[in-house]
Amino acid sequence: MNIKPDWLRKRITYNASVEEVARMLRKLDLHSVCEEANCPNLMECFSKKTATFMILGRVCTRNCTFCNVTRGMVTAAPDADEPDHVAEAVAELGLKHVVITSVTRDDLPDGGASHFARVIGKVRRLAPDTAIEVLIPDFQGDRDALLKIIEAKPDVINHNVETIKRLYPAVRPQADYERSLLLLKRVKEYNAAIYAKSGFMLGLGEKPKEVAELLRDLRKNGCDIVTIGQYLAPSAKHHPVVEYVPLEEFARYKTLAEGMGFKHVASAPLVRSSYQAGEAFSK
Repeated sequence: MNIKPDWLRKRITYNASVEEVARMLRKLDLHSVCEEANCPNLMECFSKKTATFMILGRVCTRNCTFCNVTRGMVTAAPDADEPDHVAEAVAELGLKHVVITSVTRDDLPDGGASHFARVIGKVRRLAPDTAIEVLIPDFQGDRDALLKIIEAKPDVINHNVETIKRLYPAVRPQADYERSLLLLKRVKEYNAAIYAKSGFMLGLGEKPKEVAELLRDLRKNGCDIVTIGQYLAPSAKHHPVVEYVPLEEFARYKTLAEGMGFKHVASAPLVRSSYQAGEAFSK
């Protein structure tokens, strides 16, 4: 049995901004991945008036074994008012950098890409000085769907590979490792000015050699920014934590990735793909 080490114990940060962000999400009927995924950094981010908005509902059509987001059959159409509501929240909070993600919607013809594009457009109009980062699903490899995102011109397109290739059947059974790499490659091919970003977890059973191979694959396919964090199982029903990776291993992978030419590397146990995204972009 793995015992959670001291370095994974996080001091709770709380101030009035936590309630302010939570109230705004409720008022505008918005979801945040911070809440849905039970992120350990939620209180810290809300206290800084930041949140990762999760669009296209709160039910995911995939069954990844690491994720805490609700999964099941989806029949509801995207909320037509959601693009306006996200833009309003961004403007009211005065965000310099916003991250917009979604559940995976394989039930939609374009996977929700056109909805993503509308959200980006609304934020651009209402908050023109805000940097926009989108964390997108793979759209089942649909090139035209991805182009809708690229043509909307966000500043950062993030797509997480989540784990090493060998573990995909156990961790991401409906995803494909090569398909995810191709998405990142296409971002840079179609618009080199957009930063391509990805992230993955440690502690799922990967070997150091496989992590190094994953980093090489990401860089080879145009990934500019990479985030590396410790996997924490949301419940006993999820994929088990195989290992709590020591701090020195995170530091070693950071040095390795920087040597490969990534523009920014965040590697620490509590790092998540959207954690301090604005700081990473500004650097």
